[in-house]
Amino acid sequence: MWVGEGLKVEEIHGKGRGLVSSQPLKGGQVVLKDSPILLYSTRPLNPQQQVHSTSALCCDNCFRRIQPASAAIPCPSCSHNNNHHFCSTNCLSVAAASSHSPWECQSLARLSNYPDLTVHQPMERQVQARYLVAAYNLAIVNPSQFQILMSLQSTHSGDDVASAKAAVFLHSLISTLCPPPTTAQGFAFTLELTSSLLARDKLNAFGLMENIRGERSVRAYGIYPRASLFNHDCLPNACRFDYVDSDSGSNTDIIIRMIHDVPQGREICLSYFPVNESYSCRQKRLLEDYGFTCDCDRCKVEANWSDSDQEENDEGETDQVEEMDEDQDEEMEAGEEDLHLGDDEAREDFPHAYFFLRYMCNVENCWGTMAPLPPSDGNSSNLLECNVCGNLKNDELLGAEC
Repeated sequence: MWVGEGLKVEEIHGKGRGLVSSQPLKGGQVVLKDSPILLYSTRPLNPQQQVHSTSALCCDNCFRRIQPASAAIPCPSCSHNNNHHFCSTNCLSVAAASSHSPWECQSLARLSNYPDLTVHQPMERQVQARYLVAAYNLAIVNPSQFQILMSLQSTHSGDDVASAKAAVFLHSLISTLCPPPTTAQGFAFTLELTSSLLARDKLNAFGLMENIRGERSVRAYGIYPRASLFNHDCLPNACRFDYVDSDSGSNTDIIIRMIHDVPQGREICLSYFPVNESYSCRQKRLLEDYGFTCDCDRCKVEANWSDSDQEENDEGETDQVEEMDEDQDEEMEAGEEDLHLGDDEAREDFPHAYFFLRYMCNVENCWGTMAPLPPSDGNSSNLLECNVCGNLKNDELLGAEC
């Protein structure tokens, strides 16, 4: 099955479906550009909570920032609830015929007046409610895309009582909407369907990030069917970029670029979260959110660290690299020399340190991953771009390899 440039779907032992390179790939090469079948905001439903939110005001169709905020065009049907804003009359018209249908508009307005949801539940529950309304709205306005949503992976071993309770609570709220949601052919509005939709969201949603005063946050989530096929690795060989605030007509697409060269037949993986997280945090998140533990090369190395090493690591992988003791510094320098020479054994000894030095953004509190700009005329670029803050740096080592 062809998915993107130089990619194919294969069964990966112990992982299920994954994406593998069908040809040699160069660092910076764009291997996938995917459009969302569903997008939903992370903004609070309650107007009072919106006032105190630190997130920038974004258009509810294209999700670009609206600057100044006074230029926002409210939805005429729910302006009294302050729920939806648009950057232009065109975005308002497009949304009214798709993502912001009359049913979706009325549903979110109704939910914003439910204190059981907006006051007595964590913010995560409001975001889940937005997702369910968006998903059921998709079934109304585009049944074929709802079918695609339902074809995505949905179950994992991390299901728990808390998730089940959240599904029951949210399903009871959605069932009170007037009229209740209809569904695409072959699907009935049941608790089981609501639970299944929530599981698909948890496993497949990508966050569209923003940086507000040095703090990373998610302005919206999207379901990208082809991008959801990428498996996780704590030392990924690809990373994803989004350019939501660009002037492009496809600004909500996500782009997957190679971090470095890989040969044909290699699995292409993303990291599901910032690469600086510690071994224990990574394993906890992967088990709770995705239902598996990771045994990638980096995790195999860090699993053998002593308890004292792990305690240092829990404080932040980057701090550990920067604050090594004298012996570790000497080892690190030796490791770097070997890495510059392409020594495979050195790469095994220092896989995470090598990755941090070369591919982690050095902008304070960013924690983004850097990948070369797309190759030009078949030649790899010496410039690396951060996928969070957009910082560019010149990679002399990459130039030497080219």
